[in-house]
Amino acid sequence: MSKLQLSIAVGPYDRMRPLVDGEVQIDGVDPIFMLQEPEEIFFRAFRHADYDICELSLSSYSVKTAAGTSPYIAVPVFPSRAFRHTSIYVRTDRGINSPEDLKGKRIGVPEYQLTANVWVRLFLEQEYGVRPSDVTWIRGGYEDAGRVEKITLKLPDGVRLENAPEGRTISGLLESGEIDAVIGPRAPSCFDRGHPQVKYLFDDPQATAAAWYRRTRLFPIMHTLGIKRELTEQHPWLPGALTKAFEKSKALALARLTDTSATKITLPFVEEQLRAARQLMGHDFWSYGFAENEHVLNRFLVQHHKEGLSSRQLEAKELFHPASLESFKI
Repeated sequence: MSKLQLSIAVGPYDRMRPLVDGEVQIDGVDPIFMLQEPEEIFFRAFRHADYDICELSLSSYSVKTAAGTSPYIAVPVFPSRAFRHTSIYVRTDRGINSPEDLKGKRIGVPEYQLTANVWVRLFLEQEYGVRPSDVTWIRGGYEDAGRVEKITLKLPDGVRLENAPEGRTISGLLESGEIDAVIGPRAPSCFDRGHPQVKYLFDDPQATAAAWYRRTRLFPIMHTLGIKRELTEQHPWLPGALTKAFEKSKALALARLTDTSATKITLPFVEEQLRAARQLMGHDFWSYGFAENEHVLNRFLVQHHKEGLSSRQLEAKELFHPASLESFKI
């Protein structure tokens, strides 16, 4: 019997390389991998369902799942996770010295419903009492004025969301001082260029995030892995096969990261960073699987619904194919 030839779109991460290079096989599948940036994958997935299997924005996927309109069903593989205390950039001339100082300010976002932004609003409200209704949100492309929301939004009363002026970018507005801050998954180019009046909100984002993790045990999930629903109906073994292969690929990448006799990535002090991550978060700090991450997913979904992004309160297990919720042990 010939293998299924399936298109798989993911980012170019170390945890994907063993799969992309063919070292790790997916049972019954002949994959065609496409390594693309998240913005392209999500746009094509949610507008046209272009791929058989792909990385999905957790927020956009939750919107679609709650509405019953997602062409994809996920497995508990999480290609992207990140602490987002590095995602808040502020002007230094606006008196913003603490998160509470964001109240009353104008904050730019590339899209309101981006997963990173949901997580930032979660900890701003939970830790510092800054609610979404306390600021004015300005929506637009970071560097391209033509960017639009992928998902139609219906926000709660009191949340003010405006579009950036036509032809203007979020980075340009921050650089010129027409907005006070930016929240998003990438640094605006004016920050990368070292603009003297643009800085991180937190003086030490890594230490702030580590302290938050100790209190909450939340390592934010950004993306999950989706399969076209029709494929899982035709091939019920596919979700389990994917979960197993992606877990194996990640384990191999971590084993190589651990071997520092000849460092595998172009960065000094890798062993110190790896040791610190495991001391803080445990050996399997980048865990896949449902049981290991149910508390993280539920916290996100509560915030997501509270913000009016998902039309109903989802349970974490609703996001995933039933066959992927449990794994076998040897």
